[in-house]
Amino acid sequence: MVRFNNALGFGGGTGHRVTHLALVNRGGQPREWLADRRFLERPVVRAAQAFILPFPMLPAEHNVPEPICWTRELLARLQPLGRPVFLLPETLHQQAHALLGPRTAGHPNPSTGFLVTLALLLGRPASAGPAQVFGFGYDGWPGHPWAAERAWFAEAEAAGRIRVHPPSLTEQ
Repeated sequence: MVRFNNALGFGGGTGHRVTHLALVNRGGQPREWLADRRFLERPVVRAAQAFILPFPMLPAEHNVPEPICWTRELLARLQPLGRPVFLLPETLHQQAHALLGPRTAGHPNPSTGFLVTLALLLGRPASAGPAQVFGFGYDGWPGHPWAAERAWFAEAEAAGRIRVHPPSLTEQ
């Protein structure tokens, strides 16, 4: 089971299992996590068997004057846990842009949920049953192409590749 970021609903009705915890590694959210000296003590972080960082690491010279990429710092923070950390490759981002580009204006900035779901589907045999997607609400940072992502998820569900379970009222 993959959970995302602050893992809304973790420990409640959605259970305690966490095979992978996908943590956004760019922007303000990881900066907040890194400032929290108790971040590694959070129940969802402690329960994770592995971590996924969705965005490729920016070269240090591209991360100035205002840092946006926190990959190095997250890798260092997670290292004492001794669990694997996977970075999604740039090629996956190129595929995400190709899929979302025709559905939105400009250069789409895919969400963590979209990127991880796409990676899982690309690594899953087409003959496998649908992957179960829980709690993805197409909401959050306004820079993501939510309408385009919703359309892609609907097409993947219609094709039998995924089964979308919207977030419950307690998860929103």
